Amino acid sequence: MIDLKKTVLSIKGMHCASCAALVNKSLEKVPGVAKANVNFASGKAHIEYDEGETSEGKLIEVVTSAGYGASKEVDVEAERKVREKEISELKGRLIFSAIFSIPAFLLGMFLMGFPYRLILLFLLATPVQFYAGLSFYRGAWSALRNKTATMDTLIAVGTSAAYFYSVGALLGLTMEQYFETSAVLITLVILGKYLEALAKGRTSEAIRKLMDLSPKTALVERKGKEVEIPVEQVKVGDIFIVKPGGRIPVDGKVIRGGSSVDESMITGEPIPIEKIPGSKVIGGTVNKHGVLYVKAEKVGSETALAQIVKLVEEAQGSKAPIQRFADSVSAVFVPVVIGIAILTFVVWYFVASETISFALMTAVSVLVIACPCALGLATPTAIMVGTGVGAERGILIKGAEALETSKRISAVVFDKTGTLTKGKPTVTDVVSLSSASAFSEKELLSFAASVEKNSEHPLADAIVEKAKEEGAKISKASNFKSIAGKGVIAKVNGKIIALGNAKMMEEVGMGFSKAKKSESGTKSESKSKLKLLEKMAELEAEGKTVMILFVDAKPAGLIAVADTLKQTSAAAVAELKRMGIEVWMLTGDNKRTAGAVAGKLGIENVFAEVLPADKAKSVRELQRNGKIVAMVGDGINDAPALAQADIGIAVGSGTDVAIEAGSIVLMRDDVMDVVRALKLGRATMSKIRQNMFWALVYNVIGIPIAAGVLYAIYSPNGWLLSPMIAGGAMALSSVSVVSNSLTLRWAKL
Repeated sequence: MIDLKKTVLSIKGMHCASCAALVNKSLEKVPGVAKANVNFASGKAHIEYDEGETSEGKLIEVVTSAGYGASKEVDVEAERKVREKEISELKGRLIFSAIFSIPAFLLGMFLMGFPYRLILLFLLATPVQFYAGLSFYRGAWSALRNKTATMDTLIAVGTSAAYFYSVGALLGLTMEQYFETSAVLITLVILGKYLEALAKGRTSEAIRKLMDLSPKTALVERKGKEVEIPVEQVKVGDIFIVKPGGRIPVDGKVIRGGSSVDESMITGEPIPIEKIPGSKVIGGTVNKHGVLYVKAEKVGSETALAQIVKLVEEAQGSKAPIQRFADSVSAVFVPVVIGIAILTFVVWYFVASETISFALMTAVSVLVIACPCALGLATPTAIMVGTGVGAERGILIKGAEALETSKRISAVVFDKTGTLTKGKPTVTDVVSLSSASAFSEKELLSFAASVEKNSEHPLADAIVEKAKEEGAKISKASNFKSIAGKGVIAKVNGKIIALGNAKMMEEVGMGFSKAKKSESGTKSESKSKLKLLEKMAELEAEGKTVMILFVDAKPAGLIAVADTLKQTSAAAVAELKRMGIEVWMLTGDNKRTAGAVAGKLGIENVFAEVLPADKAKSVRELQRNGKIVAMVGDGINDAPALAQADIGIAVGSGTDVAIEAGSIVLMRDDVMDVVRALKLGRATMSKIRQNMFWALVYNVIGIPIAAGVLYAIYSPNGWLLSPMIAGGAMALSSVSVVSNSLTLRWAKL
């Protein structure tokens, strides 16, 4: 398998979705390019390619030959300057264009008898046409060379038709002039582009805010002295000092000092977190009170903040499946519009016998009103804002596809331990078999802890911790064996100790079924065992996980462990059900225990006694029944199930955000963030559909009006759309789509 390299190029000069489609097509033709995704809203091209066949330099050359500017993506600060420069250039062109077009408009529309009127109009319109409008000509020429057409083609053809027809009037060849029309049209288009650039700049605000969190310098210990150095020079192993009110420069571990740290800007958690020696800290967070001495563990691109920025950038550059519709429309849109404009001219001039100037102006109106900018901005702007809003709230969405799929989720499956519960179980009950040869509770804990100290299961830690609290001796175990999803077995002080659930015991030949049927046991032993079974059922009914302890193949007692439910688990389940989503709980616990926990949470659907390796099968089962499934887990043990689900929601942590299996990563340990993530997906898709609807309806309604359909129906009093009004409407449509996307920032999640 070829190892593909990923790169991101900043693209300059794109004016519409057709421009982005042209650049995309040019890149995809390059040998060695596996995938190219050009985002019109962000002005970036995300490319995957084989280094053996092509290079970044070649890719930049291809974009340049297509008539656009391209450069290797630089840091956010430099990119901000590039965007500011672009906005400044547009502002300059707008002012220049307005200085000439406003007098031209007044002279052309109201001052009919002004001396040398035509000559003055020619002098005013010409600089606008060929200086302010030069970029449209360049874009149209590049598109022509690539055998396609873009928005630049429409503007260049439309305004040139009006301008050169007016030159004919100046030379006495035609009766009417439209110098002011061509000048005002170009001014309005530039105004629309300027407003659009301002609005688009706000869609990537989240990235800039995240990058601004990283301090520029760090105070480190070097040769016994405190030295301030650029944060880029901090190395793994360096000891850095963070004073009260200062930002932590990189990820690390506290070695001295104590304080509380505000991590809300990274995780969304509003309450400052106490930090003591051994605590992890995240770069970009704020130290509140004391002085912290921290050992750097992750620097540069490895820090949590850098990973978050990378995830958000990749998500903002990704393409939702719904975007394919807009792309396919944009690919044929401009040629179709040019065809409609030509047909409009032919019908009015040759069929309806209108004047050539009338036919020309209706054709120009069609060309101008139909620019596909709004359609190209509909999806990417909403995705940029949606993923940005998520990042600010500790919800990292890895791609546009996850946002789109979240709208269709019909079932959410929660892994129980560590997701719905806190994942830190404690021993609640130690029950000894009451017989003459019974072991004390302390001895049972000693046996259990001696075996479990070699296990990595979450319940093992609880048993070892309880044994230490009670002063029970923890001996060395030999011949340790772990049976996945069932239990553990080992030799301790010459005795064979087994600890696990009933399923595991049956497998190793020590099940209760055999114990009850044993003829060697006394009546009192049988009675004790039955009591043990009753106690086991009683504890499981309370939602506790019960393990049976066997010593030398004989049942000796029970150890019950319980995990505390997270505060927001029940509320999250209730809200998901209110949203019409089916909720399932998945656990390795037996049905009785699982049912008790599910009952406390209000969950009716449970997958119980599921082995870790079989979690993905449970998800597949729901999918086979027609469900669109979101799986929520910790991203490590649940990786196969997360990957199998239509959306994998990984409950991460502030210091580990690059969880590969999840489509969505939650920075906080808050189950309500699952609800917020799905609501964000729904809100974003709603905005995309609104944008698409208005962009398409605008063209469906606008083009016939511009072509004079209403004028023909209600002639001679029918309404005709002038090219200037068409130009203003076109500019307004793009700005309205971006503005609508920006309202996502105030969505209630």
